[in-house]
Amino acid sequence: MVYPLIDVFIYSVEEGYNFASQTYFDVGLYNFSYVLHDPYFLQALKNTLLMVVITVPISTGLALLISVGLSSITALRKLYQTIYFLPYVTNTLAVGLVFMVLFQKTAYTDGLVNLLINWFGGESVDFIDGPYWAKMLVLCIYIIWVVLPFKILLLTSALSSVDESYYNAARVDGTSSFRIFYKITLPMISPTIFYLIITGFIGAFKEYSDAVALFGTDLNAAEMNTIVGYVYDMLYGDSGGYPSYASAAAVILFAVVLTITCINLLISRKHTYY
Repeated sequence: MVYPLIDVFIYSVEEGYNFASQTYFDVGLYNFSYVLHDPYFLQALKNTLLMVVITVPISTGLALLISVGLSSITALRKLYQTIYFLPYVTNTLAVGLVFMVLFQKTAYTDGLVNLLINWFGGESVDFIDGPYWAKMLVLCIYIIWVVLPFKILLLTSALSSVDESYYNAARVDGTSSFRIFYKITLPMISPTIFYLIITGFIGAFKEYSDAVALFGTDLNAAEMNTIVGYVYDMLYGDSGGYPSYASAAAVILFAVVLTITCINLLISRKHTYY
């Protein structure tokens, strides 16, 4: 693990590195300058940041609400938990094909989602090959749907580990359900919540396969590329063969993820109950 990491940092400062001859013509920061001025990288950075900002809080909040709902019922709880966990063990590309059937307009059908939109009086939207925000909406919904099961599983386990004596004491004092949730449940499961937020940020910054599942491998043409996708394209894509640029982009991604993770850890120290 250590050697590849060091190697990436070395490649990122070697200008004009050539895989075949193992040579380069200079050492400096030109690779970073090129990447930060590349329109494709800036588009990928924008897409990645939007996915992070949208999917992480929504998926965590939804998972918390569903977990609380699952914990409050007794009949068929195991069945519901199994149903919610099934997407986690489903192949990503298979799920992407299902989403394409739901959202993509073709010569034969506008897709199930557009049929519902038309039923309510709206106009059809091409969510796969159409406007940018329509494609971003589908991608965010897809990511949220894929990551929900894992978060629900951990939060349900965290809720079941809360000592019932706290709840009993609060009910004896006549505390409302909302206050019990806010003052007892949230603080007790806060370590799990912050763990999911931190890992959610890291996972969202590393998104690539979900975008490929929906929009194909030419993500630059679809304007839906991610930072990881940009790194891959620089190595193996149509514009590939530039390991120095790919390494520089990977180092930038590493720096961004490390910074946000450190900020989250600092915040969690002040607001996490242990």
